[in-house]
Amino acid sequence: MSDEISKELKEKVQIARDAASILAHASTEEKNLTILAIADLLIESKQDILAANSVDYSDGLKSGLSEANLDRLMLNEERIESMAEDARSVASLPDPVGEDFDSKKMENGLKISKRRVPLGVIATIYESRPNVTVDISTLAIKSGNSAVLRGGKEAINSNVAIANLIKRALKNSSLPDGCIDLIESTDRKIVSEMLAFRGGIDLLIPRGGAELIRFVAENASVPVVTGGVGVCHIYVDSKVDIENAVSILDNAKVQRPTVCNALDTILIHSENAPEILSAIEKKWGQKGTVEVHADERAFGMLTGDTKLVVKPATSDDWGQEFLALTVAIKIVDSMDEAIAHIAQHGDHSEAILTHNKENAERFLNEVDSAAVYVNASTRFTDGGQFGLGAEVAISTNKLHARGPMGLQELTSYKWIILGDWNVRS
Repeated sequence: MSDEISKELKEKVQIARDAASILAHASTEEKNLTILAIADLLIESKQDILAANSVDYSDGLKSGLSEANLDRLMLNEERIESMAEDARSVASLPDPVGEDFDSKKMENGLKISKRRVPLGVIATIYESRPNVTVDISTLAIKSGNSAVLRGGKEAINSNVAIANLIKRALKNSSLPDGCIDLIESTDRKIVSEMLAFRGGIDLLIPRGGAELIRFVAENASVPVVTGGVGVCHIYVDSKVDIENAVSILDNAKVQRPTVCNALDTILIHSENAPEILSAIEKKWGQKGTVEVHADERAFGMLTGDTKLVVKPATSDDWGQEFLALTVAIKIVDSMDEAIAHIAQHGDHSEAILTHNKENAERFLNEVDSAAVYVNASTRFTDGGQFGLGAEVAISTNKLHARGPMGLQELTSYKWIILGDWNVRS
């Protein structure tokens, strides 16, 4: 690794650490005004952002970037407006810093509570998605944390354009300069240095494909929260309205297939499998845009009379995050079988479609994933949809945070003990 790259990282992390100690005590009004200024600048600078993104997108096409990553990379006016709206949502949320909770008075007379405090310096390594630059910056500011961002080479022009407007908002605010900064070097070796920056980085969050998540999990010596990669399942129970069920299946798979909360595997109870598969074939077979990988029983129930592309499922299809208009279908004979399949292959978002309240409650209790639904699309696993304003990641960890990570997930707490000249006997 070159000295120049190391110098950029060390300097920006040190500035972020110095800024974090000031930002931790900034008022809610100061933080909100800065976030609202970022939202306004996103709209004002829309054409500059789109021009930078156009360069990235063109380069991505030439380099053979996958369809899923191209979709995540691409910005348009609607997406920029959505980024600005998410920023405004963050500004409107309650400030978690300084909140006291779990208060109690002990028999010894001590009054004990917990108080939320920022984590310090949050670092993020992410691929393709320039909206992450805004999401993490605004959530970090509101939760009193500094953030050092390292986006992928494929989005460098977009990220620099967005980071520059965030710097403009900070310079015009009362918050410390450098509390948000972007590593502009695209040398991949810098990722390894970030993973080892103990004493500088308090929490590292990777957002990207399975390869990146695996690399971070295996090589980090700083605390990390991993997630955003996972297989989403929907189990169609024996008692269900066919039309409503297919509507949810269609939304979960087709509405935006390149994101982590899109449907990957459908598990159908054998009792109503013929009716469900017939409705699916009718729905998706009109245009033939969805490719179905069906197990032996499901394959035999599909007629092949439509444009639906159907292939025999293989063992590799179970546990596969497709990030495309591809879905695996398996017929099961019981909810026990469905839950066992999910336990083996899932941990992100799972749903049951049913009219049976007991089955719904059992599914909620027994499926151990980050988000578990009854009669709703998995596409709702999202910080904005959960009322968090935005998210820094969707964690599939079980420690510290799980599911969409918003403001509270970017804080820790300290114990507050109020005494009246107490001594321990």
